[in-house]
Amino acid sequence: MNIVYLVFINYCMKKIHFGVIKVKRWASNIAIALIILVIGGFAIFAGVNAIPVTAVSGVYYNGDTSSNKVTLMINVYWGTEYLDDMLQILENNNVKTTFFVGGTWAVLNEDYLTKIYEAGHELANHGYHHKDHDKLDEAGNLNEISTTHKIIKELLDVDMNLFAPPSGAYDKLTVSCAESLGYHTIMWTRDTIDWRDHDANLIYQRAIKNAKGGDLILMHPTEATVQALPNIIDYFTENGFTLTTVSDNIGLV
Repeated sequence: MNIVYLVFINYCMKKIHFGVIKVKRWASNIAIALIILVIGGFAIFAGVNAIPVTAVSGVYYNGDTSSNKVTLMINVYWGTEYLDDMLQILENNNVKTTFFVGGTWAVLNEDYLTKIYEAGHELANHGYHHKDHDKLDEAGNLNEISTTHKIIKELLDVDMNLFAPPSGAYDKLTVSCAESLGYHTIMWTRDTIDWRDHDANLIYQRAIKNAKGGDLILMHPTEATVQALPNIIDYFTENGFTLTTVSDNIGLV
């Protein structure tokens, strides 16, 4: 009877021991995950985006880093409230840049689309429904890009060749579909995150911090961006940078 009891106690102790190990391993994994989230969150908050390990060959995150060219690339998918002011600031400073326009926005805002084009800015493709392209199949990718292309072609007789995936969401299929339609896939060097943080000073700091040639700086036509824009332009011009279009920055023209 004593032997059976001792065997049973030994068996229970082993189970408890291995349970503790499993708990420790589980806690360790949770701690590692939290560290990764904190680091990732800091990078997003800072507005500086390192090229991810999933980046696909042929996707542009910057232009020629040995040049003095910088681009304020502007994604437009909603609203027009601040576009007039933004266009005026760009004109006052003799800056030509690239506007990535959404298809549904273009259909509803033909007059503003025309204003952007007639002001001498480059037009580029931002998809039709602002979908995450890494979640689309081949037909979905092709449809989002080609539909917007056809709309701009019909409205302004412009053949665009730059595509910025909405939310920066893309995969190899997205890039191959874009290439099949004659498009180059464009990401960004730094993100002002102006759609979320309505702070002109914060947007300014994100745009100019550690600036270097070839930078592609993502922004949107928001009120705070319009407030920050003159100072952003002044910084780059006063520090020897040339503000230009994406095509010029990456060497397509």
